Amino acid sequence: MACTIKDVAKKANVSTATVSLVLNRSPAISESTRKRVEKAIEELGYHPRASARTLATRRTGNIGFILTDDHFSRAEPFYTRVFLGTEFEARERNYYILLTTVPREFSPSQHAPRFLVERNVDALIMAGKVPDSLIQYVMKFKLPTVFVDYWVPGYDISAILIDNLNGAREAVRHLIQKGHRRIAFLGGDIQHPSISERLQGYRQAIREGGAELDEKLVVCSVPNTGFQDGEKAMELLLQRNVPFTAVFACNDAMAIGGMRTLREAGKRIPEDVAVVGFDNTEASTLVTPRLTTVHVDKVELGASALRRIVEHIEKKHRKSHKILIPTHLVVRDSCGH
Repeated sequence: MACTIKDVAKKANVSTATVSLVLNRSPAISESTRKRVEKAIEELGYHPRASARTLATRRTGNIGFILTDDHFSRAEPFYTRVFLGTEFEARERNYYILLTTVPREFSPSQHAPRFLVERNVDALIMAGKVPDSLIQYVMKFKLPTVFVDYWVPGYDISAILIDNLNGAREAVRHLIQKGHRRIAFLGGDIQHPSISERLQGYRQAIREGGAELDEKLVVCSVPNTGFQDGEKAMELLLQRNVPFTAVFACNDAMAIGGMRTLREAGKRIPEDVAVVGFDNTEASTLVTPRLTTVHVDKVELGASALRRIVEHIEKKHRKSHKILIPTHLVVRDSCGH
């Protein structure tokens, strides 16, 4: 027979009201009492009904997580790691994450997330670039909302962002220190804040390091940032017939795609062209030569978003903030030793 809240109260030697307060994260409970109740809950395997908690707190205990279809279906699992970060942190805080995807051409009448329509979430996390039509739609629900790896001016929404500018600067500075003066940039959609900031960091490092700032070395005309986009961007760069000895790509997928095109063109890496990526995804260690890249703590991006959204839910912080997650360069074989 399933245990009840009374069983938990008896084992922890507290009242059922105290157990309820612990379940609903009341600050009125002392740390020692909270730990005693949580230990009893764990030992008894007690699972409070979500419906009961909702009635008591007007909360569901659910947090919605929204991605566009292309982010979720890509072979490169950047946002999968971000999602896992929210999931791990949510478990620690007794919340549930409900994941859904929407198309880039979002229409409320056709693609509205079910958990929003049914009012089954307390807050929302939106990861990656999302359509403005989706943002306008979710704002109508007046739910606490956090962006991850995306930000749009004009909305009072907190954002957990990568320190793209300094990450890009460190990558390009490393190439300049290796003696490179003509460094190309491969990017995708320049309207995405992360791509724009990485391009800004590239240009800043070029100027600071006294290298050649040649806009013919900048390719941002491909629509996305996948492997094939990297191949295409490198093809476009080679067609311009301008000299370069190094490439900084806006992410690992584009870097690896670009490396493939370079090899097909008879270029050796890193002897003829050094290559640096961004994100430090698993694929960066599986290619030959192994890719030098900028590390992004993807799990921490998700965990930080979850912590921030819980603060919003529990009214500890109501103002929106931008939080930058630091990066660091991981030097491997693709830019020489």
